[in-house]
Amino acid sequence: MTRADDRLIVALDLPNALAGLDLAGKLGDAVSFYKIGLGMLTGGGLALANELKQEHGKRIFLDMKLFDIGATIEAAVRGIAVHDLDFLTVQGDPHVVAAAREGAGGSGLKILAVTVLTSLDRADLDASLIRPGDLVEITLERAARAFEAGADGVIASPQEAPAIRALPQAEGRLVVTPGVRPTGAAPGDQKRIATPAAALAGGADHIVIGRPIWQAPDPRAAALAVLTEIAPV
Repeated sequence: MTRADDRLIVALDLPNALAGLDLAGKLGDAVSFYKIGLGMLTGGGLALANELKQEHGKRIFLDMKLFDIGATIEAAVRGIAVHDLDFLTVQGDPHVVAAAREGAGGSGLKILAVTVLTSLDRADLDASLIRPGDLVEITLERAARAFEAGADGVIASPQEAPAIRALPQAEGRLVVTPGVRPTGAAPGDQKRIATPAAALAGGADHIVIGRPIWQAPDPRAAALAVLTEIAPV
């Protein structure tokens, strides 16, 4: 049997903690790393994170994409850090990253900065009044600035991962890629996607996959298929 590989992070984009715990039970020892996002926060997401971490030995990525003034970010991250989780996302603006890094202190919590959401394209940036320019160049600049502000890693699409990995500031830092779809899977609302093997070969340290696993008739088999695909990479 293919062993769990923590390069695969399964997104528990489910309505509540009970559904998340049920899926984790189906996946069993095939998956060792889970992402819990904002959509589950009011459905017991933090309690699920603690249960999976403390009782089941899983690694946890808390995907909150925090954004606020520095003092609020620092306080929020300090509160999260006491839960002994692994990854936390914040928006990639330098003042947010610096405050989050301060809040994490000497804990093991890794601060990951969001560059440009993988569901967005240039038209979306225009609608949000983001400055003109190539989307990849903007992503690279945001990544470099986030690293300089103290980010442990960044969230970026598989298309940007190779260029981010090549940045001088990226040495020793993490690149985590959502927008990953196994061969033949529907893209859903993601616009900048790649297969699991291609994302890792392109420089990603971890890939995040949600619906192609939890919507599968057999989620465990779907996860094992991904693990088999990435094993040689």
